[in-house]
Amino acid sequence: MTSSIAIISDIHSNLEALLAVSKDIPNIPIYCLGDIVGYGANPKEVMRWIREKEVTVVMGNHDYYTSAGETSWFNRDAADALKWTANQLNESEKKYLLKLPRTASITIDGFKIFMAHGSPSDPLHEYVHPETHEYKLGLFLKSLEVDAIALGHTHIPYKWTNGKGTVLNPGSVGQPRSGNSEACYAILTIELNNLRIEHRLVEYNYQAAADKIIRAGLPERFARKLIKGT
Repeated sequence: MTSSIAIISDIHSNLEALLAVSKDIPNIPIYCLGDIVGYGANPKEVMRWIREKEVTVVMGNHDYYTSAGETSWFNRDAADALKWTANQLNESEKKYLLKLPRTASITIDGFKIFMAHGSPSDPLHEYVHPETHEYKLGLFLKSLEVDAIALGHTHIPYKWTNGKGTVLNPGSVGQPRSGNSEACYAILTIELNNLRIEHRLVEYNYQAAADKIIRAGLPERFARKLIKGT
């Protein structure tokens, strides 16, 4: 028996990237590791897509602070983007973001997967990079007693394994930071209790998304980031 799921993360209100990824994803369940909103110019449209597709979502830091109205964690440009985003959303949309779970656990064909935006110990804030957290990744797998952990937040795709389990990041749909401007997500396939991870890059009209950011009066550097992929 073979089962597959798609994992997306860090859409950041980038509708152009999300729609391109949507066309690329096969007809399989979709899970999102948070940061639906922030930085980009289409928070309402992205949220509508998420809800219409009935995507399972865990809360990201931008999701929480947009809905909570708190900006002290962020630099001035990011805080300005949070305030702008909050002004675009109605109370129902803010409540949806505020009620998102901070973690999720699923089992597929006996294969246990834990999901969070940041880390298992700090779901909203901690950035997890395999080159600096190898010891901690092993502890996460052991303490959670799972086969795989899926994390977002860094916007950089990776797969790390220690032979007992896997920690992965699907990369970012809406604001890549790996030096590649293409949208990125992951497909996880489970067959005979083995996990296969495919990171997929998808071309999209990043110039259109960048132009929207500028027209909306959002900080221009978020537009430049889309073009550079950093």
